[in-house]
Parts: sequence; structure tokens; C-alpha cells
Amino acid sequence: MDKDLSRLWKGFWQTADPKIWVASTIPMITAAILAYVFERTFNIYWFILTLIGIYLIEIGKNAIGEFADYESGVDLYVAPDKRTPFSGGKKTIVDGVLTVNENKAIAAATFATAAIIGLYISFAREPMILWIGLAGFALAIMYNMPPFKLCYRGLGEITVGTAFGPLVMAGTYMVQTHTYRIEVLLASITLGLLIANVLWINQYPDYEADAQGGKRNWLVRMGKQKGLRVYKALFIASYIPIIALIFVTSNPVWLICFITVPLVYRALKVAGRYYDDIPRLMEANAKTVQIYQLTGLTLVISSITMLWL
Repeated sequence: MDKDLSRLWKGFWQTADPKIWVASTIPMITAAILAYVFERTFNIYWFILTLIGIYLIEIGKNAIGEFADYESGVDLYVAPDKRTPFSGGKKTIVDGVLTVNENKAIAAATFATAAIIGLYISFAREPMILWIGLAGFALAIMYNMPPFKLCYRGLGEITVGTAFGPLVMAGTYMVQTHTYRIEVLLASITLGLLIANVLWINQYPDYEADAQGGKRNWLVRMGKQKGLRVYKALFIASYIPIIALIFVTSNPVWLICFITVPLVYRALKVAGRYYDDIPRLMEANAKTVQIYQLTGLTLVISSITMLWL
């Protein structure tokens, strides 16, 4: 019994994969800082509840991805030399840590708990969270779940960009302030584009398995070489809302965000040279995550700096 509980606990955290919670943590922290900068308000209780609710949705999405990709065969088609820390799912079913039904139970439990938290926030704090939460739930479930399977139909990137950019930041900001601002929207678009690019480059190691399993994302449709154009375009597009922030706030402090340009240059150079050499490509995978993290940090620093300018 103890051994089985240990396996379930290990499998749960392997599915949860806390290291990737950075995808939702960065926009939440950024939105909370912006709430304080623009509205001079921050409530730690409601922030922690928001944090927990979004983490639970993220875990539920991961669990759905585990059994959906296993049942479609995608995870089974990933060659050993193509398995990386950035791709290939959480591998709980493939590695025999959890069963399909156990992942389904994790998805049901985490989504149910997140729903209770979301309903509490919407009734006790901010009514608009009900609609933002419903949109987040829908995207998280439909991302991998049949019959929708958005990531199998070329809609995965826009789903991830929308969820981890505008939706998460709007929800967090409104829980704190009961309002919304154009500055928050612009910052959220930048982070949404960058997290979509993290997904884009992370699809390269899974390219052959996705194609074999019928996962028709846009990288599979375009091919690896043409896909580099999208990778570059998403980076370039992510700077446009930052430029808009400079004009909207009449403050050049947002130029701090351009500190990521050398990292972008390096990521593009590595991806262009090694897009078909997965071990060497992993530097680009890592750099793309770092760019997302650093952009979030510089958005926060820029926001805080506005308090004294």
C-alpha cells in the first residue's frame, strides 16, 4: 500500500511538473505588480487563491495531455534520442508511473478544485472572473481532449498564447483591482507571443512523432525549415507591444525589455543551424524559456521603476 501511494505521489508531481509553472507564474506576478503600480493595490490573500486556481488548471491540462497523447499514439512514437526536458509530455504513462485512468482522475480532481476556487473568487471578489475562468477552463480542456484536440488541429499555439498571456493577466489584474487597462493588455500580448514561441520551438524534437500520430500542428504542416520563419516572426512581434507601451505611458523605461535582444539573436542562430540536430537544438529551447522569463522580469522592473519617474 505504501509503495502504491509513493508511486501515485511521484506520478502526480511528474504530471504536475512544477518547473513549467513558470509559464503561468510570470504573467500572474507581472499583472500583480502592474496592479500595484497603476492602482496602488495588492491583496496577498486573493493573489494566492488566484495562483493556486491557475496552477490546478495547469495540472489538469497536463493530465489530459498525458492520456490524450498516449491514446493517440504520439507519446509512443517519440524516439529515445528525441526525448528532451522540453518536449515529449510528462511521460508518466509511457514510463509506467501512472495509468491512463489515474491521469483522468488527476484531471477531474484538479479541475473540480480549481472550479470551486474560481466560483468563490467570482462571487466573493470579482464577478468577471467567472467568464475569464470559464474561458480558461474551456481552452485547457479542449487543448488536448477529444473531440476538440485544438493542438492536433493547428490551434495549439494560439490557445497557449491566449491562455498564458491575456487571460491569466486579465484575471489576475481584475481580481486585484476590479478594472483593466490597456497597459496590461499590451504586456500580456508580449508574454503570450513569447510563451507561444516556447511551445513552437519545443515542438521540433516531437516533429516526427507528432506527424506519425496525426498531430497536425503548424510546424508539422510547414516543415522544420519553414517553421524557423514563424519562430523569428514571433520574437519580432513580441517587441511591438513593448514599443506601444512606451507611447501609451509616455515613458521610455520599457526599453529595458530590449535587453533580451542578444539572447534572441543567439536562439535564432542556434535554431537555424541545428533545427534537425535535437541535442544541439536544446540550447535554443533553453534560450527561448530564458527570454520569456527575462522579459517578464524586465516588465516588472520597468513597472516598478515608473513609481519613481
